[in-house]
Amino acid sequence: MFAAHGQHERCIRNFVGQDQLVMVTAIVSGQKGDGQRVNMHIKDALGNDHGRPKDIAGEIRQTFTSSADTAFDVCFENQLMNSHAVATPSRSIELDIDIGADARDWSSIQAQEKLKPIEKDLRRIEEMVAEAVNEMEYLRAREQTLRDTNESTNERVKWFAFGTMGMLIGLGSWQVVYLRAYFRYVAAAAAAGVGGRDPGVD
Repeated sequence: MFAAHGQHERCIRNFVGQDQLVMVTAIVSGQKGDGQRVNMHIKDALGNDHGRPKDIAGEIRQTFTSSADTAFDVCFENQLMNSHAVATPSRSIELDIDIGADARDWSSIQAQEKLKPIEKDLRRIEEMVAEAVNEMEYLRAREQTLRDTNESTNERVKWFAFGTMGMLIGLGSWQVVYLRAYFRYVAAAAAAGVGGRDPGVD
């Protein structure tokens, strides 16, 4: 439970896998017309909107199915109405987010499929285990991708270091050759200057 203060927005973030069912249940204190208007907005990191209920009071439920592995935010904004003066504007909010098997209405499924209580529990456990396996597979694939990226980066860094070292060695060799040629030229010029001087000048 948390408080939504007047003229402020509060967001709660969670993560959902692809094609998973999400049920958001919010219980908001207060009542309509008390000078505060609480709006809820559910959005994911891909820019998709999953609900914008306005002026919430009491219990509300919103469900959606994710289209991809992504993070999503459940945001609450408490707007103050000018026609009412509230000393300490605030609404308390109790939020519950169910994902996957936990978000399904198992009572309805039991009634529709005429399942026994034990069969309903087994179906729910089966789906939860399948979700856990899928999550582990996702983490394994992600770890493999990160490892491949790391190895590729290390390989590029290694060859870049070799290239830089070769360039420095080549530049140093060129400088040595250049300086030798320069000093030979200076020595030859000096020798030519000394040999060409007129002895009678002294």
